[in-house]
Formats: sequence, structure tokens, C-alpha cells
Amino acid sequence: MPTEEIRRQVVIIGSGPAGLTAAIYSARANLRPLLIDAPADTEKQTTPGGQLMITTEVENYPGFAEGIQGPDLMVQFRKQAERFGTEFLEEWITKVDLSERPFKLYGDNKVVIAETLIIASGASAKWLGIPGEAKTPEGFGGNGVSACATCDGPLPAFRNKRLVVVGGGDTAMEEATFLTRYAGRVFVAHRRDKLRASKIMQDKAFLNEKIEFLWDTALEEILGTQEQGVTGVRLRDVKTNETRNLDCEGVFIAIGHKPNTELFKGQIEMDEVGYIKTSHRSTATNIPGVFACGDVQDSVYRQAITAAGTGCMAAIDAERYLDHLPIAMPSGDEITIEGEQLPADHSVIIMPSGEVVSNEPPSPTLDDC
Repeated sequence: MPTEEIRRQVVIIGSGPAGLTAAIYSARANLRPLLIDAPADTEKQTTPGGQLMITTEVENYPGFAEGIQGPDLMVQFRKQAERFGTEFLEEWITKVDLSERPFKLYGDNKVVIAETLIIASGASAKWLGIPGEAKTPEGFGGNGVSACATCDGPLPAFRNKRLVVVGGGDTAMEEATFLTRYAGRVFVAHRRDKLRASKIMQDKAFLNEKIEFLWDTALEEILGTQEQGVTGVRLRDVKTNETRNLDCEGVFIAIGHKPNTELFKGQIEMDEVGYIKTSHRSTATNIPGVFACGDVQDSVYRQAITAAGTGCMAAIDAERYLDHLPIAMPSGDEITIEGEQLPADHSVIIMPSGEVVSNEPPSPTLDDC
């Protein structure tokens, strides 16, 4: 059982761009945030610093005209958070209790008590688990293998090259179409004889002359050398089981992402995939005092810059909440730390006791005239 108890006003789970930005903002507000991150674990796909730690050149983050290596960027994020007093804790959180404030987070030998909680645990790309797919040096991850065309597609290593995209859904069609801006040829390998993508995404891909579809085809292995990176792939026809090699210089796995929200299931509202639902006006979840930012609640953009932006929002939301100011909830209502509830029209205040109080300004009297 946990033996040490830690109490903080703001606790952040996750150390990617969202979590570290939330730490920077809440630390500058003198809230002494505690940032908790899971130890590095290849099998569980946990990497302190998030997905940018397995990215090479980052050219689309503002402020770095010549680009910057993903790990170097995250080092800068962390140093900035440390500079303002963020405390870091590397710990596996195995259980959370969000049923009441303060919230309780249980580790192997610690229990963390949080007045507010910012969830920035991110999302993990789904992988095939085939030879050559792992991060270098075990495979070619970061050396020709990627799960983000927007992040890596414009890099010189992929320009005018033959690239393979794996998948048949909207993500795969979007990635393949995007890559045609830079690649010489894009091959889409799909295990079936028809796509799962929406019609509009299919039509766009079918009309693109740079895209070639490899139907009933499974990716068996990614080939290459550590010096050259990816040089080809081994493909298998799922109907005949025949295999063949295809020369290429890059592989993009586009079979979706899985938000890292298993820890919170049954306690917080999520969509059918597992992304945490937040208010359209804030980062608030359905639990007052719990906020979510970054890829854990963003299934659309999934960029470092958007994650950092919502990290900033979450810190400001947590600060406002601790200052007893109302925060917009996913329901459309607003709620304060004391439990006072304001409907969307702000006409009344519903007190924690259930009493309804008018929120309208008093009518002017003759004495006011």
C-alpha cells in the first residue's frame, strides 16, 4: 500500500507538450504544480516527453526557423517548467478516485491528493507489431517509419520518394493524400478489397494520380539498414499468402490512435473510442475540477502546437477554478469550486443546497434615478 502522501493544488498527468505547457502556466501562477509521468516502457509505449521524443526533425513548431529535434524541443519545455518551480514525479499511477474532491491518485508507494487534476496523458499510435517497426535502433521508427504524415511528411528524407501508407480508414486516406504533396509515389496497403474511409475521403484518394492501392495486402516486415533507413517492405497477399518485396523509402502506419485513458474509464465521460469529452468553451470535463488537454481529448488535430495550446487553457481553467470563478462544463452550465451552478443563460445561480438565486441585476429604484 502507498506510504507517502503528497498534497498539491494542481496535479498534472503527462509530460508531453500539453502537460508541460500546463505546468509552465500553473507554475508561473504560483500554484506549485506536481507533474506526474510514467517511467519509460517500450512495451507499454510510455515515453517521458510524449510522442515528440520519438520524432526526429520538427519543422512546424513556431519559434524554430531551422527546425529542432523532437527530444531537444521537449528538453526545452521541461527546463522552462522547472525554471518556474514545477515539481516532477516519475511514478506509475495505478488507480484514481475522482468521486470527490480532493481527488486521490494512487501509485506504487505514494498517494497524491489533488485539489485540481489536469489530464494530459496523450494518445498512442496503433502499431502493427511487425519486424522493423520499432524505434531505432531495434527497428526504423524515426528513421523512415512514422505514424504522422503531417509531422514527418515534409522532411527531406521523404521528398520525391516512394512511400507506403498502411490502413483503409479516413486517417490513412488523409495521410496518403497529404503525402502526395511531397512524395514521388504513395502506395496504400490495405488488408481488404474495399476501404472503410468515408466516401468523400475515398473519392479524393482515388482521383489522386500519385496514389496506388494495394488491395488484400498485409505488411509483414519493414526492410532497411541503420545507415540508409527504410529500403523496402515485405508484403503478403491475404488471399493467396504469396509474399513479395516492394522498394520504398518510407512507411507511414495509419491505423489510428488510442487515447491513454484506461486509468479513468468509468469515472469520466469519454467518446466511443476513449477520448475524454471536454467543454467547447474550456478544457473542463464532466467532473468539476478535472481538466483534460492535448491528444487525450483531441482526435482531430493531434499536433504539438495544438496540444500546447490546450495545455495553456487547462492551466488557466484550473487557476480560475481555484480562484472560485465559474468554469464552463461540457453540459453548457458553469460551476464554481463551491458547487454553485450557473445555467447557460446565467439568469440564476443554483446553490449547492439546491436553492435558486436570481443572477439578474436589481431593478433600479427611484432613489437610483
